Amino acid sequence: MKNIVLIALILLFIGCGETQDSSPASVAKTVAESFYQGDEETLNKHTTPEGFANFSNLMKMFAKPKSSEMNFKINEKSIEGDVAWVKYSTSYDKIPGVFKLVKVDGVWKVTVREPREKLPF
Repeated sequence: MKNIVLIALILLFIGCGETQDSSPASVAKTVAESFYQGDEETLNKHTTPEGFANFSNLMKMFAKPKSSEMNFKINEKSIEGDVAWVKYSTSYDKIPGVFKLVKVDGVWKVTVREPREKLPF
C-alpha cells in the first residue's frame, strides 16, 4: 500500500512540474525571449502560423542583442474573450511593444496584428 501511495505522489509531482503558466503575459514573455534568442522552435510553439512567419522574417533581419538581460516587463494587458493584448517593454527596445494573442484550441498564441488595428489601451 505504501508503494502505491509513494508512486502516486511521485507521478503527481512529475505532472505538476511539467505544467507551465499559459497566461497571455507568460506566453508574451516566452515569445519575446525566444525571438531575441533566435529560438525558432519555441517561437513556433507559441505563435500562430502567421505570427511565426512574421517573427521568423524579422529575426533574420536583426542581430541578436549582446546584452543577456532582457528585463521583460508587462506594462498593460487586456483580455476580451479569445483575444488578448499585452503591452511590454524590454531593455532591448526603447519603445514598448504590443503583442496580440488569440486562443487556439484553448492555448494562447501570439499572432499578427492587422494594420491600423485599434488597441485596447
